[in-house]
Amino acid sequence: MSQTAEVKKKYESADFDKTPPRPRVVMPERLAHPHVEDAGRNEGYSQERKHPVFFVDLPSHAISMTIGWLEPGQSSNKHRHTYETILYVLEGEGYSDIQGRRIPWKQGDAVYIPVWAWHNHVNTHPTARARYLACENAPMLQNMGGVALREEVGEKGQSLLRPDGEG
Repeated sequence: MSQTAEVKKKYESADFDKTPPRPRVVMPERLAHPHVEDAGRNEGYSQERKHPVFFVDLPSHAISMTIGWLEPGQSSNKHRHTYETILYVLEGEGYSDIQGRRIPWKQGDAVYIPVWAWHNHVNTHPTARARYLACENAPMLQNMGGVALREEVGEKGQSLLRPDGEG
């Protein structure tokens, strides 16, 4: 494939008159991702977060979804990122520590994680797993020039900054 075939047109401010007057439907091949958790967890991301994380593989250019779970008493790794996140708790109970604020949650609750706020999630139940669905605007930021960044607290407490999508 030639280099010119790989390059997509990027519009600039002078191209505003080339904006079509009406939207058009662009139908992607995939409109569903059946059995997300059966497809397997993302090992690199799961390792960083210290709990299983499953990516929803759909062609959205603006939002992403993941499913995660915490075993009884388990805590995710402390981290922060330049994108917003909304967690919806599918089952279980626990709390999220968001920039030092303890936010309790249980099945049916939604939790908002602001941009660049240090946070982690803890399952407080002694015997039951906690599962959540996370929705984030990371793809939109990645498509705006790679400004979706995340930072993990490492094993010795140091911060590890990296562009999102780079394990």
